[in-house]
Amino acid sequence: MKFKSLIKLATLLIAFTGSMQVLAHHSTTMFDKDKIITITGVVKEVQWTNPHVAIFINGTFKEGDTPTLWLMEMTSPGNLVRAGGWNRNVVKAGDKVVVDFNPLRNGNKGGALKKITLVDTGKYYTADIRSQESANLEEREQK
Repeated sequence: MKFKSLIKLATLLIAFTGSMQVLAHHSTTMFDKDKIITITGVVKEVQWTNPHVAIFINGTFKEGDTPTLWLMEMTSPGNLVRAGGWNRNVVKAGDKVVVDFNPLRNGNKGGALKKITLVDTGKYYTADIRSQESANLEEREQK
């Protein structure tokens, strides 16, 4: 009888632990949502993959600083495409950009991308990782 109880308890613990990992994956608590930081730089790489699109940018806070590599995280490719305006070729390596983002709380070089502006065209694209399932992502042209 005790053996069956142990198996039931172990099964419950495994199920609970697995579900917590899924919840943790979609957490945005690592980003400081009270701060928006802006960097200017050049796109090094775009990873158009699930579960989150990532853009690597060699950027600085102000002109003349030494560029450092920043990782910007966004929602999934599907959410970006459904929202309109985004596709895998909208932002590409070599593009000069201005990026507004919520920084990582731990101080590492990265964050949740809020808006990216292509310097050469003035077009900008938004992404709100906290609203991954919402249709509030859109492309806009600056006037």
